[in-house]
Amino acid sequence: MNLSMRWLQEFVDLPKMKLRDFTEAMTLSGSKVESWETEGEDIQNVVVGKVLSLERHPDSDHLWITQVDVGSDAPIQIVTGAQNLKKGDFVPAALHNSLLPGGKKIKKGKLRGAESNGMLCSVGELGLTVHDFPHAIEDGIMVLTEEDGCKLELGMPIQKALNFNDTIVEFEITNNRPDCFSMIGLAREAAATFNLPLKKHKPIVKAGAGDCRKLLDAKIEAPDLCSLYSNRIVKNVRVAPSPLWMRERLRAMGIRPINNIVDITNYVMMEYGQPMHAFDLRFVKDGKIHIRRAKAGEKITTLDDVEHTLTENQLIIADSEKPIAIAGVMGGEYSGIMEDTNTVVFESACFNGASVRTTARDQGMRTDASARYEKGLDPQNCLPALQRACELVELLDAGDIMDGMIVDDCSDHEPRRILLEVDWINRFLDTDISKEMMKNILKKLECKFDDDTIIVPSFRPDLQHKADIAEEIARFYGYNKIPGAALPGGAQGKYTPEQKFQQKISNTMLALGASEIMTYSFISPKYYDKILMPKDDSLRKSITISNPLGEDTSIMRTVALPSMMETLARNYNNRNDSACLFEMASEYIPTTENELPIEKATLICGMYGEDYDFFSCKGILESLLSRLGIYDWDIKASKEEYSYHPGRCAVLSIDDKRLGVIGELHPNVMENYGIGGRAYSFSLDVKMLYEASQKSITYQPLPKFPAVSRDLALICNADIPVLVLEKAIKKGSGNLLEHIELFDVYRGEQIAFGKKSVAFRIILRSADETLTEERVNSAIKKVIAELEKFGATLRA
Repeated sequence: MNLSMRWLQEFVDLPKMKLRDFTEAMTLSGSKVESWETEGEDIQNVVVGKVLSLERHPDSDHLWITQVDVGSDAPIQIVTGAQNLKKGDFVPAALHNSLLPGGKKIKKGKLRGAESNGMLCSVGELGLTVHDFPHAIEDGIMVLTEEDGCKLELGMPIQKALNFNDTIVEFEITNNRPDCFSMIGLAREAAATFNLPLKKHKPIVKAGAGDCRKLLDAKIEAPDLCSLYSNRIVKNVRVAPSPLWMRERLRAMGIRPINNIVDITNYVMMEYGQPMHAFDLRFVKDGKIHIRRAKAGEKITTLDDVEHTLTENQLIIADSEKPIAIAGVMGGEYSGIMEDTNTVVFESACFNGASVRTTARDQGMRTDASARYEKGLDPQNCLPALQRACELVELLDAGDIMDGMIVDDCSDHEPRRILLEVDWINRFLDTDISKEMMKNILKKLECKFDDDTIIVPSFRPDLQHKADIAEEIARFYGYNKIPGAALPGGAQGKYTPEQKFQQKISNTMLALGASEIMTYSFISPKYYDKILMPKDDSLRKSITISNPLGEDTSIMRTVALPSMMETLARNYNNRNDSACLFEMASEYIPTTENELPIEKATLICGMYGEDYDFFSCKGILESLLSRLGIYDWDIKASKEEYSYHPGRCAVLSIDDKRLGVIGELHPNVMENYGIGGRAYSFSLDVKMLYEASQKSITYQPLPKFPAVSRDLALICNADIPVLVLEKAIKKGSGNLLEHIELFDVYRGEQIAFGKKSVAFRIILRSADETLTEERVNSAIKKVIAELEKFGATLRA
């Protein structure tokens, strides 16, 4: 919701203050400010100029050389291709080193040899339209006129000439506050925030052009979908551009000016928050309006020239023959204001929010009106808004108002009552606010009192319970005055150890060069086929979503790999040469019937491209486990993982419990996802990682005694994992081992078939003494003995 600060002053006499102070105060009181901007701030060094002369460019049949007075010592020469100028016209002149909306920079130069010291601007180049300035033209230079309200002082900045002196503040309004989707609603919040009176205006309509009830009648036939419907009639309509002040306010609020009648309906919608509709009385058959449900298959062509087929659950406005509007959404094709329109019916109604929302969704049309109606409007706001529209008609001399008003009211006028429980509120907020202060705060919000009972105003549907009252008191008393202990249960927000652990995993993966992704937990059952999951696999039994958006999102995933593969495939199809991605994914394992599934956290990583191979994937995995303080883990080659290449895959475990899997993805999986080349992945059980991780870090003093290093070159069977050899070395060397490093693996002619040479560098050190040759040799013998258990011998 945009707020015009200049318009706001009409309702609240705000003292002079910095805009930041205003926005911070409004945000702290509950009206969150998203951003703000000043009109024309993206325009620089553009001034009012006057065309002194025009002459044809000697080398062009469409360019003009103009001399323009810009209020400086001498006129400047500007070359233009516009054909709508004449001597004496006032124009916007962009001088050398000027800036226009969109970041367009203007500098002096030459056009076909003629010097041009700037540019004359069109309406569009200033970020405007002909609706903002009706006497301008769209395909030429903007000629400034007093009729459009422009100031014609030479050299004046164009912002001042066009009256660009408003600041627009954008608010994020929650759906439970429909009253704040209006100037009056935000003005009420501002008045309460700064403890100022709200200047109210009661519309006054003179009328006198005959009784409208003789021309029109309206009846609500679906009171569950429409609580109030009202009309007034304007005769002798005089369609013309709106005055400058109205066009400026609409533009500031993000509404395009059209003409006085349409602008009045939009103006009232922005001021009161009440959508309005104006339609031509000629097209209301027999002068009868029926607010009813549509008949199945009934059709209407709306103002945007689109034909819609209606259903019996959708509310329409109809005459005695046909629909003339989709209630709360859009009017019919003949309901607009035309050049020959003479008599206009203003409509102000309150429709059921849920009905408008579903109708707009089903018909594929969302409008400013439907966006407001669907939040639930106040029926008691309809008549004041209708009166305001008629008042503006008289103020703009846009027509003659007829006497009387057509009203069918089915609304409940009984206000909501809530007991003010002072002690409960103070306990709830952990405050000591007096009853008098509480009442004063609520009175600023236009609540009334019957002793200690609050009479809630009709425009505040969100005030339902005593907790809502406590919230209102808290936000205007000041959240900053309430101690931290006022949080529910006295709890202070913080991460759990498990959450901190998951953050540590994410940070480590990011540091290792992977990019984090987030995917949906619901997938298609077909995804299991794409990763080659067997038909009888227990993981195919998934939780089925009762109201899925479609088959592709119909089940909760039991494995995260399909989601990773979909993301890798999307990157590959978008011509990303390589990718390394990870996700902290949730997998949902069904339990017994009528019980919640087990939500299992899984870390999955996937990669492809020239930068990555199996060892890159393995290196990321090992670095992660090391960073988490997990050292005692096992890895074993596997050919049973259906999604992975047989022989290029391994299962990880801790204490014989499966931790995860790592490997190259199966070629058939790659083909199913349309990924060329090879891809690699690993997945780990996050809960097991947490349980096995080192929870605290122990620091050791720097060593006092020197280290001894030894290189061991071993011959062993080619299928023995290096990790097995490393563990044997660690076991044999005991507490003397400080570091072990693999530095060579060799297979070739000098090694027997089925064998490999593996070389390690081990570093030994004692914390108590300098190691002797005898002790080192003894440790090495124990290491060799452990290695021989796996058939590994020293290489000759």
